[in-house]
Amino acid sequence: MHIEHHKWYSPSLYKEMELKIYGHYGKPILIFPTQGGSFHEAEDYYLIDALKLFINEGRIKVFTVDSVDHDAWANEGVAVHHRGNRHEQYNSYILNEVIPLIRNHCNNPDIQVAVTGCSMGAYHAANFFFRHPFVFDTVIAISGIYDLKLFIGDYVDDYVYFNSPLRFVRELTDENILNKLRQNTLVFAVGRGAWEEEMIADTEEMRQLLAGKDIPAWIDVWGNDVDHDWPWWRVMLPYFVEKLF
Repeated sequence: MHIEHHKWYSPSLYKEMELKIYGHYGKPILIFPTQGGSFHEAEDYYLIDALKLFINEGRIKVFTVDSVDHDAWANEGVAVHHRGNRHEQYNSYILNEVIPLIRNHCNNPDIQVAVTGCSMGAYHAANFFFRHPFVFDTVIAISGIYDLKLFIGDYVDDYVYFNSPLRFVRELTDENILNKLRQNTLVFAVGRGAWEEEMIADTEEMRQLLAGKDIPAWIDVWGNDVDHDWPWWRVMLPYFVEKLF
């Protein structure tokens, strides 16, 4: 498997950030880590091994990035407004630094990117997908929450609102954006096992929200034995990748 490691000082985040690339060809897939995770998490937890067949066949090319969750939404030591501002810097990092790298690596300045993640990574995947549907054309969100209440309670400002898909997608009226979302590919999956209660609730709310907007989506609720943990995520993501790519 072709593997590359990249590291640079991010002007968006004012710190060094790292990412890895796995594969030589195929649909670019950006993987966000779980809460506070790093660019090498997918490799450490054998998710890359689970995707190896698709990578080696040239069906997908995987890009894994760092998170800044401990500086942003998970940073309980600062005001929510400052957490939101830090997340917006991360948004800039992904859009203005990572996406150009992906497109350059794929030799295609217009290629659209698939985005995925588990747990907090699923939140990021869905959030970036809905906010930027002309950049990301596929989302595979596994065991995610799609509102920030778990982190900041009932507090809402513009940062919170525009980074909570269950809030801002509900109010979307721009037909240009809605039509693009209807053309894109949406997958939301969750298990019914341990530690999935909040994720089941948000996934079901997402199902109702998308149906109300006439946005087709594959909502897949797995069994009572499917826990919020890596052994199942290593099964779930390859399952969807095999179906979609």
